[in-house]
This record gives sequence, structure tokens and C-alpha cells, in this order.
Amino acid sequence: MGTIGTATGLAAQDLWPQRLDTGWQCVSTPAGACASPADLPMDGWLGAPVPGTVASARRAAGLFDAAHPPPLAFDDHWYRLTLTGTGKRRLRLHGLATLTEVWLDGTRRLDSDSMFVAHDLDIELHGSATLALCFRSLTPALAEKRSRARWRPRLVSPPTLRNLRTTLLGHMPGWCPPVQAVGPWRPVELLSDAPDAFDTVDLMSHLDGDDGVVTLTLRFVHPHDSAANRASLNCGGFVSSLQWRDAYTLTGSVRVPHAERWWPHTHGTPTLYPLTLQLDDEHPITHVLGSVGFRRIEVDHGADGAGFALRVNNGTPVFCRGACWTSADLVTLSGTAEQLRHAFALARAAGMNMLRVGGTMVYESDAFYALADEYGILIWQDFALANFDYPTDAAFSASIDREASQFLTRTRRFASLAVLCGGSEVDQQAAMLGLPVSMRTQPLFTRQLPAIAARERPDVPYVSNSPSGGVWPFSTNTGITHYYGVGAYQRPLDDVRRSQVRFAAECLAFANVPDDATLHDAPGTMHVHDPRWKAAVPRDPGAGWDFDDVRDHYLQTLYGVEPARLRYEDPQRYLDLSRAVVAELMSDVFAEWRSAGSSCGGALVWQFQDLRPGAGWGLIDATGRPKSAWHGLAQTLQPVQLVMTDEGLNGLAIHLLNERAQPLQAQLDLVCLRDGCVKVASASRAVELAPHSAERIGAAECLGQFFDFTHAYRFGPRAHDVTIATLRDPASGRILAEAFHLPERRASECHELGLTVTAGRAGDSWQLVIEAKRFARFVHIVDTHYRAAHDWFHLPPNRAVTVPLIPSAQLVACASNPAFKANATCVAPAGEVRAINAISATFYG
Repeated sequence: MGTIGTATGLAAQDLWPQRLDTGWQCVSTPAGACASPADLPMDGWLGAPVPGTVASARRAAGLFDAAHPPPLAFDDHWYRLTLTGTGKRRLRLHGLATLTEVWLDGTRRLDSDSMFVAHDLDIELHGSATLALCFRSLTPALAEKRSRARWRPRLVSPPTLRNLRTTLLGHMPGWCPPVQAVGPWRPVELLSDAPDAFDTVDLMSHLDGDDGVVTLTLRFVHPHDSAANRASLNCGGFVSSLQWRDAYTLTGSVRVPHAERWWPHTHGTPTLYPLTLQLDDEHPITHVLGSVGFRRIEVDHGADGAGFALRVNNGTPVFCRGACWTSADLVTLSGTAEQLRHAFALARAAGMNMLRVGGTMVYESDAFYALADEYGILIWQDFALANFDYPTDAAFSASIDREASQFLTRTRRFASLAVLCGGSEVDQQAAMLGLPVSMRTQPLFTRQLPAIAARERPDVPYVSNSPSGGVWPFSTNTGITHYYGVGAYQRPLDDVRRSQVRFAAECLAFANVPDDATLHDAPGTMHVHDPRWKAAVPRDPGAGWDFDDVRDHYLQTLYGVEPARLRYEDPQRYLDLSRAVVAELMSDVFAEWRSAGSSCGGALVWQFQDLRPGAGWGLIDATGRPKSAWHGLAQTLQPVQLVMTDEGLNGLAIHLLNERAQPLQAQLDLVCLRDGCVKVASASRAVELAPHSAERIGAAECLGQFFDFTHAYRFGPRAHDVTIATLRDPASGRILAEAFHLPERRASECHELGLTVTAGRAGDSWQLVIEAKRFARFVHIVDTHYRAAHDWFHLPPNRAVTVPLIPSAQLVACASNPAFKANATCVAPAGEVRAINAISATFYG
């Protein structure tokens, strides 16, 4: 149901559906208090943004407490709007959450029981009419007697939500705030009454050999005389005439010879071709239809048939890395255009090339998938199903069929859609409760959804569930897993290699601490034992631990500090080390998975962004600021990358990665330092990498003599503190990639580093120049009014690094919480630079 477009030409007019996004009011009533609009109260109405939710209407009126949201799903809520016009019109409701009645002038015209389907309603206007939407309480439906489930997940409350087609967001205690989805969360439109008004625009693209082919099916609201109306489709300058299938429908295709491919941005250019439609040769009107890309995606299961990796276009392997998407704004469930663009810009800057929209979330907007196309980000898309043993009755099956078909038709044009997945942790939930395969199989995932996917998006691979594939569906060495060995299961770092992960659709959940600037803006979260801090820390329902405890485990085992004592004696250092350790864990785990010869085809961190202020799972906090975990990943996920892995008695392995389509010639420098500044070993060599290739070089091979890089032999005291491997452009000396290895990670010693910081102008912006006389470990920049473009990085001695500063004011449009918008004024930078091995901070400004 494409509705995005513009018209240009001699007789240009708006033929696209008109969004009904202003003039709405809403009111809340007790469940069942008003049987019809005639019973509604006269007062208490609020202005309501649409698309939007009851929560967003209350937030706009200053009546919503995000920290203590009311249980909105268990009252009734009414929306109303006055429609004006004459004649027959078509109303399109793209998404109503969740049990909804649609009334027109007091007559009930439509019922909906799924927030994931769109509805058309043909109406007739005689001047003005009142459209009313009633969103009924879920309580009666949740209490209905239905077929008994074979298992009940602890994730969701109440468990009878399995019977309703609504998001689980807001119903997952332990990690998701109880902001429940109620209201017209997707657009409400009135189709144009112009003679040439568009009804639906269905676009799809595919590759035919080297050529790209775009197919259009355009349906009009009113019938046309096919003999008198001609049309053509233009794709990047290649034009083809369209044909009339019937009086309402134009169809046809255009071929683009030797089409340039759409690539994930890490491996090439996400090329998109502009599309335009031209109607009526005598008085031409040109309509912009957006853009399409051409790509081919296949699954490589490996020589043993047990793997999972994507190959794109000409069979190029792609290591998929990124994170699991939650929501740009939990209150509206969609976020603004600025919020979405900010998120995609951060994903690309970190070197991510995939985001997963999981089964516990919602189907995202067209704008989301269009940005994924533009930024070259692959999308792993779950259907909105998770954990439950779902009903098998005909009505539920028909609802799923409509939901899945509508979603795939709506997103058929987007090249970024890369994997379709039946749902999240359904097989895992049943298997962990001890059920055999025969008792946990659901035809919904093994027959119904794959058939719909094959019919509507045959170019996108389908998997039944995430995780799936092994003897246990969550086995790490077969198929798709959710890897929390390093993480919730508190396994040592060498478990990453031992687990032989093939593809982790979820991994590495930590309670990631936001920066001080965010903690300052969110009162109460600064103190880690404040009840408000702990309320924002994710936890599994019923568990005697939370994800603060998980992070603290690695603080103790990797850094050799006692977390409780450090938190008591030096809370600021506790926070800084907590930030550093997750950056280190993220970087080290992905270095292992990206290493040459690794069996891993991809991994997605749980989660991309926080749903509320605090130490949540997000790599991005509630203000839109990247956390230390994001910075750690950004230093490991780039297309041209160098990583090192500890091979014990075999020393260090240096892995050179070139995912670009061009060959790479570079210089590899290796240096080992004692006391952070004394060179005790060094070597250099020229390297050449083929396109889309990886090479492994032993550090000992570079040096040409014995050196205990990993301090595994322990012939006397350790000879060095850090090994630095640097990949440089041989002509300019520019650093292409860099990696660090510390044979001893303890964080108990601090030194005078000789750190200097200078703030200066760079055109219209500011930057810092930072230098140290001794190796600085996890350099961190703290500035109330700016965030550092690069942060939480290691700094070799006697090398100045320039760090651009981004004004916090630029976060204003990206923050979903209005509390973060008060202090975003741009002034001259003033703050401090820290390092976790520095005795004290260095101040500037």
C-alpha cells in the first residue's frame, strides 16, 4: 500500500491519499462505560497527534509520567475527528492498537482485533461527519477461555496475550517499561476524490541475469478509459510503457540493463534507482515513486550444512553485524524522521550492516525500511511473534495470513529486507521447558509463514525461528543461536571460540552505563543503588540477579576489582570501569568472530537503543548518545579492519580484513611497549589484501624472533604492557585500522600519563587535540554540551589524535524523552579527558 510520492507537471494535483493527522481529540473512560459515541462525556478531551497513541497524546499535554505509566490497555479510549466533503470516499486505517471499533456518525462500521493489519472503509460524506475510534480494554479478551497452551513463557504478562495480535512491548516486566500500545499508531488516510486518485502502488524489483527489472501495479480509486489514458514508468532514465489490466489497474515493468547492485554499505555502494510515473501524454503529470535497488541474497549453510551466513549479489560473503532494534520512541512506537535518521547514521558509523526487528517489537514504518535502503543496512525481520504456543483456530490463522501478506506487500520494494524469520524464541522456550520436538512444532512457523514469504518475497530467505537449527534450537554450533555465554551465563572470554557460533541473532546483553552527561540529565540515575537506577536495569523475571551483576562479574574477573567495594569507595571510578569493561568485551568478542577462519557468519547485539533512561541493554542511550559499548564496537566493525586474537602459546594472531570491492595495499606496523612508553619490540611489513578477503599473520612471523606476546611462557616477569598493531596507508601514513592487546587487563594501577588536551575551532565546529606521553587506556571525553565523535579509545604515546565534538543540541530532535531537551545549548567546549589508567583527569576549556 505505497502512499509516498509527489506530483509535478502542468496540471499537477495531489492524487495521493490525504493524511488525517490534525484535528483529532481523545478521551479515556472506564472499560465498558460508553457503549457508543452518544455516551461520551462532554469534557476531558485532549488534542491527539495521529499517527500516535494515547500515551503520546498525554505526553504532548504534559500529563504522562514515563517513569510510572498507567495501565492504558485496560481502559477504553476514544478518538474523534470531523470529516468534511461530499460523495463517496475511502478511509484507510493503517494500524489500530488493538481491539478497535470504527464509528461514523454514531453507526458502528468496522471492528478490528489486530494492531498489525490495515483496513479500508468505504464511506459517503454529505457535508460533515464525525469519525470515532474506540479502543477497547483488553481485559475481557484476555479472560476468554481459549485452547490451553502447551507452555507459558515467563517473559510476558499476562500469558493470555498469545491470543491477541498486539505488540509485547509494554507487557514484558523486567526490561521493558509498561508503556502499552493503545491508539491509531499508524496513519489514518482519506483517499483523494480526484478522477486520477491513486488507491495502491505495489512495487517490486528483481535481477534477471545482469539486468534489473522493476514491476509496478498501480490501482486507481475510480475507473479509467484505458484507450484515452496512457502511462509510463521511468527507472533511472530507462522508460517503459504501462498496460491496463482493467479499468482500475495499470501494470507493467521496466528493465535496467546491466544494473548496478545495491550492497550493504560495508561491502559496496547501496545503489538506488529513482522511480517516476508519468500519466497522460497530452498534459503530462510526473509522480515521484521513491527508489528501488537491485540485489541478490542467498544463504550459505557451509560445507557441513550446519552454518548460516549470507552471500550477496555475486556470491560475496557478508559478515553481518549490528544490533537488535527496539523502538525509536516507545511512546509513539514510530519515532520522528530525525530520530530514525540519527539511529541509522549511528549504525553505519559504527560499521554495522544489519539491524534485527524482533518478534517482541512492531513492524516498522516505510520510512524505516527506506532509510535502511539509503544507508545500506540489511534488515533481519521477525514476524511479530515470540515465545508463545500460539492458537491454531481458523480465525487466528486468517489474521496472521492477512498481517504477513500486508507487511510483505508494503515492504516488497525495499532491497534492505534480507532475512524473514517466523518469530523469536518460540522453539527455544518450549525446548528449555523440556518439551520434545513433536510437542513444540507449530505449523504457523513451518508451513503457513514460509508459504506466504515464498509467495510475496521469494527473494528473501526465510528461517522458521530465532534461534533454531540444532539438536537444541539454541545450540551455538549449529544454525542460528542467541549467544549469551559471554554475558548472562558469565562464561570466560575463551567460550566465544569454544562455542563455535555460526550466527548469533542475539548476543552480549549487558547493563550498559550511559555517559555522565546523560546521567546528569536524568535525576536519580546517577547513584547506582538508587531504586530508580535499579528499576532501569534489565532483569529476567524471577531471577535472583540482574544485568548489573553480569557486568560486575566481568569487572572482577577481567579487571581484578571488587565491584561492591569500588562502588562504595569510588563510585565515579566504578562507573568508568563499568563503561570500559563492556567496550572491551564487545570489541574482543567481535574480534574473535571476525577473525580469519572463524565459523561465525554474523552477530547482532541485544539491543540497539534504550527504551528509558538508565543502564539498559542499549548501545545508544535514551538521549540518542552512543554509550561506551557502541564505541567499542565501532573500533572493531569497520569494513577495513585489523583485529588481534590471543592464541596462548602460539602468540598473537593479527587478522587483516578488507570487505571493500577494491584491493588494499597497506603497511602493517607492530610495536610492544613497556611502562606504556618504552619500545621493546617492533616490526613493519607491507601487506596486500584482495577485495572481500581476510588474511591471518602471526605476530611472531612479523617480528622474526621469539617474544612472549601473550605472556604465556612466563620466563620471568612480563616484558611489556601493550602490543599495538597499526595498518597504514603507505603513501600518506594515514591510519586505516588499529588494534591493541594487553597481556594483563587488571585495572588496579594508575600512572601519570602526561596527557594534554587542546580545544580549537574547526570551521563551524569544535574539536579536541589529545596527546599523551604514555599509553592511555580507554580515553573518555566528558563535556556537558558536546559528545565526542570518537570516545573510549586507546591512545599510543606521543601521537596526537583529533576528536571532533558534536553539539548536544543536535540530540534534541533525536531524544524521545522531553526531559533531555532542556540543556542542549551550544557554548565553547569545557570538560575533562579521563583514562582508566590515569591518576587524574585532564581539564580543558
